[in-house]
Amino acid sequence: MNPGTARIAGALYLLIATLSGFVHFYVPGALIVPGDAAATASNIVTSEGLFRMGMATELVILLSEVGLSVLLYVLLRPVSRTLSLVAAVSRIVMTTIHGINLLNSSVVLLLLSGAGYLTVFAPNQLQALAMLFLDAYRYGFTIGIVFLALHASILGYLIFKSGYFPRALGALFVVASLGYLGDSFSHVLLPNHQTGAAYFAIPIAIAEIAFPLWLLFRGVNAEGWEKRTSAARVGSVAS
Repeated sequence: MNPGTARIAGALYLLIATLSGFVHFYVPGALIVPGDAAATASNIVTSEGLFRMGMATELVILLSEVGLSVLLYVLLRPVSRTLSLVAAVSRIVMTTIHGINLLNSSVVLLLLSGAGYLTVFAPNQLQALAMLFLDAYRYGFTIGIVFLALHASILGYLIFKSGYFPRALGALFVVASLGYLGDSFSHVLLPNHQTGAAYFAIPIAIAEIAFPLWLLFRGVNAEGWEKRTSAARVGSVAS
């Protein structure tokens, strides 16, 4: 195993986590006023550059997600090729959904662009429509996270069984996957649910920070990797 593979995966993981904080917490916190379409629209028009920066940053996140999905597959393939593939595909599905979901943000910009063809709508109608598409974006993001929950549960199992990563990291991801599922279904089932409730956010935050730091600074246990890859080779020959 090339140590650089684990380090690149760790760096991408931390990049995604850092940029996600900007996109999903800072930008909405600065621009969106819950329940006030007029104030939200005014903020977006006034700070259009920040809104666009959020969209561009999310594109960087999505590109990084593709690379991370491949690297995690490579790192965990010796444990189970099939499960590693399912985990990678699940993360790619999430990435695809979130990419398509960016269209909702694009429509918000179009609605507030002041284009001539929009004069058939009253200003308050445009503001309400912009708020509608912001809500649609939130639900689209939530749908994608369901597939991240599947990814995290399988990832946790593979890490736990690997022999070259600490089992505690695997257990953290299994708990985090429950947090992702709980948060996602709470959005669907509970109208007033707010993302980031402590009982969901804490296990997610610990797992999403601890694992990339381990990849970046400790990497893969070489002895455990050799044992696992040797066992995988023997199994493939026997089959």
